Amino acid sequence: MTDAASAADLPPAVAEVVRGTPTEEELAAAIVVVSEAYLREVADATAPDDAPRSRWELSARGLRAPLNRSAGWHGFTG
Repeated sequence: MTDAASAADLPPAVAEVVRGTPTEEELAAAIVVVSEAYLREVADATAPDDAPRSRWELSARGLRAPLNRSAGWHGFTG
């Protein structure tokens, strides 16, 4: 998921250990997992660009209003 372009845009990761004594490998693994989750969240939160509407979409009519079934046939004025 991470590539050179997106990783270069991120600020450096800073971690503060408040409890315990993790090894360098454990701390590095935690930073990688959190960074990956952050990149996924940013990718999901970014709205896609609006695609231009095709000529078919521009010319298509909207849906008609639903039929009023309670009016019955006596409302027909012919």
